[in-house]
Amino acid sequence: MLVSSNVTMQFGSKPLFENISVKFGGGNRYGLIGANGSGKSTFMKILGGDLEPTLGNVSLDPNERIGKLRQDQFAFEEFTVLDTVIMGHKELWEVKQERDRIYALPEMSEEDGYKVADLEVKYGEMDGYSAEARAGELLLGVGIPVEQHYGPMSEVAPGWKLRVLLAQALFADPDILLLDEPTNNLDIDTIRWLEQVLNERDSTMIIISHDRHFLNMVCTHMADLDYGELRVYPGNYDEYMTAATQARERLLADNAKKKAQIAELQSFVSRFSANASKSRQATSRARQIDKIKLEEVKASSRQNPFIRFEQDKKLFRNALEVEGLTKGFDNGPLFKNLNLLLEVGEKLAVLGTNGVGKSTLLKTLVGDLQPDSGTVKWSENARIGYYAQDHEYEFENDLTVFEWMSQWKQEGDDEQAVRSILGRLLFSQDDIKKPAKVLSGGEKGRMLFGKLMMQKPNILIMDEPTNHLDMESIESLNMALELYQGTLIFVFSRP
Repeated sequence: MLVSSNVTMQFGSKPLFENISVKFGGGNRYGLIGANGSGKSTFMKILGGDLEPTLGNVSLDPNERIGKLRQDQFAFEEFTVLDTVIMGHKELWEVKQERDRIYALPEMSEEDGYKVADLEVKYGEMDGYSAEARAGELLLGVGIPVEQHYGPMSEVAPGWKLRVLLAQALFADPDILLLDEPTNNLDIDTIRWLEQVLNERDSTMIIISHDRHFLNMVCTHMADLDYGELRVYPGNYDEYMTAATQARERLLADNAKKKAQIAELQSFVSRFSANASKSRQATSRARQIDKIKLEEVKASSRQNPFIRFEQDKKLFRNALEVEGLTKGFDNGPLFKNLNLLLEVGEKLAVLGTNGVGKSTLLKTLVGDLQPDSGTVKWSENARIGYYAQDHEYEFENDLTVFEWMSQWKQEGDDEQAVRSILGRLLFSQDDIKKPAKVLSGGEKGRMLFGKLMMQKPNILIMDEPTNHLDMESIESLNMALELYQGTLIFVFSRP
């Protein structure tokens, strides 16, 4: 069991959260949720021992092990992929290293012989002899091919390194497993595989994820971090939402009854307090008013950005014609002889596992990549708004948030139009003065939505737009895409 006792974390004068006391155990799988900036990842780091709280402490039951999904994907560059996974089980890795060291000695002393014999016993008790096979199976599960297993981590592409680290966390098979955004960079098939693996395990898990479907499929409890407090609810995400909504509605209904009762009593007191014959009754009712306590109903700290995509000029008939389109790289074509006719107003989802060429297709359609053969013909008056999956290059400058958004002003837009867009996307007056390049991944995503809102394109092309977004932003984006009257093409790895 993992226990936090009166844990408080403070940055500057204001606490991020305070006096959190909670027990995680029993093989339950907790979804740790909360608005961006509520401190979920900070709390997870405290639970994992990577960060000291300002006050309070975290304790783990004796003889229990804790495992976690590491976030530094470049920390194991000099190790092989397979060894990186096995390192998830710290004790096993240490035994393996010492065992291998002794066997590599030119000559083994009698003491070394006794020591390695003890190590062999420990190695067997930890299932060390099947370690490579188990690690390899997990690597295949997360999509790392066999030919990379014995190669160095330095040769694994960024993003895919995170998959190796996910396999590392799973290999540990600890009593307590901490997973911060485990579905990032995973395709649908791998997410389904991960759901099955987690559901088959007995570990107590604490999981941060913005993938609602994933939380519904995996979690037995939800831990909601809001207004600096943590509340645990039984059930998955949808069940939590229902329970939380019903609890709030009950509080509001109870308060409404109490307010009506107070009003009725106050009316009697006002009418008869000066009446000698009824003054005693009036005094009694005044005391009743003092005893009635209204429950505090806090508004959630969660906020939904207002996202709406409009088109400046409507198209008619066909938006896109693709004939015989082929594109590939050194290993051959990713897609070949592709034909597509997209009518105005249609919405096309491009699905597929990682590496099949989804992003390459979009880059070819917008002209960032030249096709090997075939043609791409957009409507004559097409105005394309493009949300690239890898969009860091758009923020490689020293512009403030306000200056960055001002780049996309259209004819007739003034500074107030820019401020209005930023306000709708939940950027405060202080936020808009910050350098855009220091924004979080989710904030940069909202900035790109603002860019598209200002451009008013009649064709939207979006590559993994929900990456790094919180649930409130995802819900707002879903609504915006449903209401969008233009033509839409998007890549989406999650269900």
